[in-house]
Amino acid sequence: MEGSVELREGQYGDKVWALEPGGVEAIPLRERHGKASSLFAMWMSPNLEFATVYVGALGVIIFGLNFWETVIGVVIGNALGAAAQYVLTQDGPRYGVPQMVVGRAAFGKLGNIFPSVLNAGAAGIGWFAVNSVSGAFALSTLTKLSVVLSLVLVVIAQIVIAFIGHNLVQAIEKYLFPFLLVFFALASIIVLFSHKVHLNSFAHKTSPGALLLLIGAVYGYAAGWNPFSSDYSRYLPENVDRKKAGLSAGLGIFVSATVLEIVGAAAGTAGLHSFDSGNPTGDFTSLLPTFIGDLILIGIVLGSICANVLNIYSGAMSFLTIGVKIGTNLRRGIFIIIFGLIGFFVARSAISNPANNYENFLLIMSYWIGPWLGVIFADKILRKGKSIQGMLYANRENIMGPIAFLIGAVVSIVGFCNQTWGHGKSFRLVLGVVVKHAPDLGDITFLVGFVISFVIYYFAAGSKVKAE
Repeated sequence: MEGSVELREGQYGDKVWALEPGGVEAIPLRERHGKASSLFAMWMSPNLEFATVYVGALGVIIFGLNFWETVIGVVIGNALGAAAQYVLTQDGPRYGVPQMVVGRAAFGKLGNIFPSVLNAGAAGIGWFAVNSVSGAFALSTLTKLSVVLSLVLVVIAQIVIAFIGHNLVQAIEKYLFPFLLVFFALASIIVLFSHKVHLNSFAHKTSPGALLLLIGAVYGYAAGWNPFSSDYSRYLPENVDRKKAGLSAGLGIFVSATVLEIVGAAAGTAGLHSFDSGNPTGDFTSLLPTFIGDLILIGIVLGSICANVLNIYSGAMSFLTIGVKIGTNLRRGIFIIIFGLIGFFVARSAISNPANNYENFLLIMSYWIGPWLGVIFADKILRKGKSIQGMLYANRENIMGPIAFLIGAVVSIVGFCNQTWGHGKSFRLVLGVVVKHAPDLGDITFLVGFVISFVIYYFAAGSKVKAE
């Protein structure tokens, strides 16, 4: 302990192959290292994968938008997610703690359990399974191994890297970045200029709701990184330029996600299928020369690993944030193994019908992140930049945080949810109360949730925050 701050035990420094000790405790100043600019590659690499391409394709093959409408939705959705990343990343070097620990200022120690568990499940299991499946299909296509064996190999690699810890995770993102950049840059150029692509096709008409659905899905993808923004900036020196760190992280997400999603939209006009009616990975590589297609398959495998080491690392730490106590400095690594195994079995069960409701998963991500961000941002504005260091490990509650979060989430979902589940006879439409009467709204659940939670917290918690 140093005052009211719990410090991580053990020696770690900047050694890449050393096993990272501890859990969600603050990083001691002597252990801080790295440069703000390194966060650009750190957040570019995990988005250079097929899942990103497929998000852009959703606009055309699922929501019925044309290419240019999809581009608009992609830019707006990613700009919103990247803006939050810019702000939240700055918490890392300032406090030296994971993002969900920072959330205790707004939610209190017990109240913070709910969003921490949600993030642990969404990242450490949900996203881990989604990306593992795409990596497994790519590896299977490349090597002719069975999809299940490919899944086993991909998951083992992800667990090992995340288990070793933060410095190896950062190194993997850094050193794979040039290869992924070259692979996907070549693919992007070829796809965008393919004769099969129809960028100027305006044959179908869509309602404004389809664009809002896409924005929600794109935002859900980009904002999925927000709850662990500071996890990968918390080792930076305390005196680093925090705005530069935030800008590097935000641009890393915006540039990578926007470019590949636009490429995905172009591929959608060339006949890319949905996961449940074909092999979209194969559809995508079929647009490329064989040699480039093989490189992209390698890139998809490596990209899925880059994304999932973050998901499983941060998912485990989010779970530790609820206050789990185990008497070993390997507690972070132990939960990484647990979440990796659960994620593997979820991915294994989805192999036969992968991403049947992928677009719904993206929207659901935004459903809880919208209200969570509303509370977090309202708290930041009320505190006017004052330090919250003393609140991060204190037995202190802030009841309006979880109340504002729950009200925002429930009202927005009940009123504005717009989802379809299943196919054929099992098809089921799930609509919120407002959307039933105004279907052209699409899905603005995340925006409504953000606004409601922000407003409730700002006015109801204002006096408490000012007193503190």
